[in-house]
Amino acid sequence: MIKQPPITVVSRPQRKASRKRNVKKSSSSGRLSSPKGKARPRRKKKKERSWSLPRWTYCLAMGGVAALILIGFYYFFIEPYSYRWKPCYGMKAYGVCLPYGFSIHGFDISHHQGQIDWGELQKLQKAPFPVRFVFMKASEGGDFSDTAFVRNFDEARRHGFVRGAYHFYNPKTDALRQADFFIRSVKLEPGDLPPVLDIEVRGEDERKLRTDLSIWLRRIEQYYKVKPILYTSYKFKTRYLSDSLFNSYPYWIAHYYVDSVEYDGPWRFWQHTDMGKLPGIREKVDLNVFNGSMEELLQLTIPYPDTIQKPQSISEK
Repeated sequence: MIKQPPITVVSRPQRKASRKRNVKKSSSSGRLSSPKGKARPRRKKKKERSWSLPRWTYCLAMGGVAALILIGFYYFFIEPYSYRWKPCYGMKAYGVCLPYGFSIHGFDISHHQGQIDWGELQKLQKAPFPVRFVFMKASEGGDFSDTAFVRNFDEARRHGFVRGAYHFYNPKTDALRQADFFIRSVKLEPGDLPPVLDIEVRGEDERKLRTDLSIWLRRIEQYYKVKPILYTSYKFKTRYLSDSLFNSYPYWIAHYYVDSVEYDGPWRFWQHTDMGKLPGIREKVDLNVFNGSMEELLQLTIPYPDTIQKPQSISEK
């Protein structure tokens, strides 16, 4: 008889029952609901009232904005240059419509005009609209000399033009230093036009500008024994240099693309365009007129001493 092994009973460990939260589903919406209580009802959001302009108001506003843009574009970019495209019913010469009522014409140059054929320019002194005078840039600030000045200044005198020299003023440089630099750069002779102060930049301090300009003018007048010419636009002159001191100097006005000068005060020269074309000059050039006769132009120049005989100009030959 085979002996059976004893049967051992092994007790299995009882699993702890996991506590599950009794979650009930809402029968209507299928949402889970808390067993502790009923679900809170959702609050309805208040609808915000939307406010909108009528369509015609929107179109009117956009039309007004477009009109303002067009007006601004015309005022700043078209109107100042519209004179170029106007028909010329009067005297047309040198590539532009010349101002009416002036018989003495001139031009001003710098190194930007490049090499100049003075022989060709000389022929214009006997043209129907004679060109008699020329201004040349000599210096700028306290240390810049125009590279073409010396040659052009000599050639202008040799070919019979009434010549003049100008200084481009820099408000950031000491005024007395600029005046002395111009004196070292320019040797004026009897028959030359007075020195010219070209002022186009105001600088940061308007009061300081006036003081410095008066220093430059007094120093130049003291050295050359003649009142300098003041060059600037009519707006700049009216806004910053319209007082008894600056009004005492001969005025060279810059005012482009207009039929007549809008400045109310006295003036001697008018730079009326920067689009001129002269034989002998490849680049475009500024053109000017003198407000007076040839005799009055010569009276404005540096006088000859009594011991020196005044040379005869080409116009008098």
